[in-house]
Amino acid sequence: MKRLLFIPILLFFTLSFAKASEYIIDTPHSHVSFSIKHLMISTVKGEFKNYEADIDFDASSKKFNKIEAIITASSIDTGNQKRDDHLRSADFFEVDKFPDIKFVATKISADKIVGNLTIRDVTKEVVLKPTIHGVIKFKGSNRVGFNLEGMINRKDFGLTWNKALETGGVVVGEEVKISVDIEAIEL
Repeated sequence: MKRLLFIPILLFFTLSFAKASEYIIDTPHSHVSFSIKHLMISTVKGEFKNYEADIDFDASSKKFNKIEAIITASSIDTGNQKRDDHLRSADFFEVDKFPDIKFVATKISADKIVGNLTIRDVTKEVVLKPTIHGVIKFKGSNRVGFNLEGMINRKDFGLTWNKALETGGVVVGEEVKISVDIEAIEL
């Protein structure tokens, strides 16, 4: 009798988890970007060019089960070589010592993704707002398009360099807007 009860329970758990599939990022159609205030009057935008992620996604329910990402810190690109070199230095990301930025989702719901973000070996909990743009079948595979957005304070991660301005204020703002636009392909 116990064996008969065990089979439906095992089948339930197998079917519950069987829906999620592993996805990889389609990098030519994806961006990991940020923006931050400069001189208190304008916004500098940039992106990271090299990144990878483990994504488990259920196309039928449009729900994530797992998101883990690694970004190569040295791949930062703001369109200004001098600024990018400064961002790679010990004043900011110190990429020789801390080559990777990591994100691991710890709680996933339809309206927010909570996870641990690690920059310069400092790990802080962050909240990202997900928007799923849709799921389609293309060239025989499911594809999902989604966006994640959030804000962090760079000083929380040891990115503290700044200079005071003569007129008040500082060169670099503290709040960083994160925007991740991903197209992912089911494996």
